[in-house]
Amino acid sequence: MSQKALVLESAKAPFVVKSIPIPKPGPGQILVKVLACALNPVDFVVQARDIFPNVTYPTVLGLDVAGDVEELGEGVEGYAKGDRVFFAAVYTLNNGGFQQYTLKTIADSDIGKIPPQISYSEASSIPLTFATAAIPLLSANPVGCGLNPTFDPKVSFNGEAALVIGGGTSVGQFAIQIFKYVGFSTIITYASSKHSDYLKSLGATHVIDRTDVSFSALPEAVKAITPLPIKNIYLAIIVAPEAFDAGYACLAHGGQMATANPTPPKPDDAEATGRKIYGVFASTQIEPNIEFGKAMWKNLPKLMEERIIKPNRVEMLIPNGLAEVPDALQRFMSGGVSGVKLVVNPQETT
Repeated sequence: MSQKALVLESAKAPFVVKSIPIPKPGPGQILVKVLACALNPVDFVVQARDIFPNVTYPTVLGLDVAGDVEELGEGVEGYAKGDRVFFAAVYTLNNGGFQQYTLKTIADSDIGKIPPQISYSEASSIPLTFATAAIPLLSANPVGCGLNPTFDPKVSFNGEAALVIGGGTSVGQFAIQIFKYVGFSTIITYASSKHSDYLKSLGATHVIDRTDVSFSALPEAVKAITPLPIKNIYLAIIVAPEAFDAGYACLAHGGQMATANPTPPKPDDAEATGRKIYGVFASTQIEPNIEFGKAMWKNLPKLMEERIIKPNRVEMLIPNGLAEVPDALQRFMSGGVSGVKLVVNPQETT
């Protein structure tokens, strides 16, 4: 039996849609019929720059997957054929998301069942993107800010203020929701004002319009909103050095800034001022994130079901399924994606 897949034959090669065999699940694995796979900028970077030395070719990219359990491997418990699942995929030929069927190892513990009211496309917007915000914000020091590593519902930062720079991004939207989840009273975000109503529905209390306020003017704009010291910041914008500088300038002494950048810079005065910067690789399959990842995936489906964590708004790539992905990835790099998550249904590939 064969399937359609978007394959990278070699490093930096162009994507090609081709037929490959449907893999057979081994012990502890499930075969999933992929009904949605969200796109991420890292997919473009891996294809264009070959940045990860552990990727072997040919390979299939696509990290955020949602679909139906099609077949169970030996020893799999807790899942049945037809279960709706979402999970973080892996960049390998049999485990990537840009194909019609993919394998998932249950022991990785980064998989959950999709709540009934959440669509496949919505669920696919969550795994990597939520982890990119959750790991550096919630996990314990020294990995992250330690805001709530055990997902304790009693944790509250009532009376405190937080800032999200890049709130309109997919990751920034989850950062806003995380700050709301742990009880911050004032949640300021720096984003396009066209997303104001939506970001406020997620938990933002104030939106500073990035088209009117420059990065250099951001600290004063924040001070005009609240006299509270900003001791917790999430920086979702990593391509502009001035965004980091602005965030650091807003950060109170003794505060902490989490970022989507896995290797953020450390300012010269960070130690003297007690300001900490946290950036991590957002995989819950690698140390030191595994234990936090287990807690995250244990709680995430319930948080989604209770609408505490809401998925991104999605834009489906139609009409040609996987053939639409290469051009869509280019949109990330040209700034053509704002406020939505791009998602493909591989089953629509002709």
